[in-house]
Amino acid sequence: MEKRLGLGKEKKLSEAWKVFDEFIYKCLNLKDENNEEQKSGLVSSLTREGQGGTSGDSRKFITDTLLNLMIAGRDTTSTALSWFFYLLAQNPTVEKNIRDEIKKHLGGGKWESLGVKELGELVYLHGGLFEALRLYPPIAFEHKSPSTADVLPSGHVVDEHARIILSFYSMGRMEGIWGEDCMEFKPERWFSSGGGIKHEPSYKFTAFHAGPRTCLGKEMSLIQMKMVATAILYHYHVELVEGHEVCASDSIILQMKYGLKVRLFLININQAS
Repeated sequence: MEKRLGLGKEKKLSEAWKVFDEFIYKCLNLKDENNEEQKSGLVSSLTREGQGGTSGDSRKFITDTLLNLMIAGRDTTSTALSWFFYLLAQNPTVEKNIRDEIKKHLGGGKWESLGVKELGELVYLHGGLFEALRLYPPIAFEHKSPSTADVLPSGHVVDEHARIILSFYSMGRMEGIWGEDCMEFKPERWFSSGGGIKHEPSYKFTAFHAGPRTCLGKEMSLIQMKMVATAILYHYHVELVEGHEVCASDSIILQMKYGLKVRLFLININQAS
């Protein structure tokens, strides 16, 4: 009824959608006018031949994809970082190791920007973020319904009216999947034997979903989280506010019910041991 009459939240949603479309189409028109020769980048990859979605309209496909990236990545990224810093505050040794790694690979902190190459060298930071995502996945559970009757690999028959609940939160804490130390915050879990980053199948590490439903913004969100975490940890030591209760809220996204209250202590990275 609100949508039909243009009232309340539906009115705000329609107005916001209009503003977003105007902004995106303005950027696309500007790109066309400049006749950019650059063939790489998100927009260029989305506008290449065959990227029109089910509608066949490439511009609508681009706006829908960018809207999905913005909405899906806002609360999930902030939630992942909150749980990451919560775990670091409980594991000061891990925080120190990450800070030492940043100091080793990024030097004196005079970097004007952080690129994919520099952030890719921070293996301990990567492991810490992935451990936070394993223990506290922003999307804690998903539900699936088959379009037609099917049989699961386990042999269970699923009809078209069934609904399957996938608890990513539980899967990240199962001994049968992650071993006896599944409840430990252990960044080393993500180290390869050669000292690089260890890959785990997406059907095992489900924080970014798997298969055709893999998160479109996976790499972008990882870069964002690494940038924020690096900038904060390089300059500050994080401590939880004494007495502050940290628990998950009852929502689709695994946010903290009362937020994360911390104290930041400015450090001198050159003197940190």
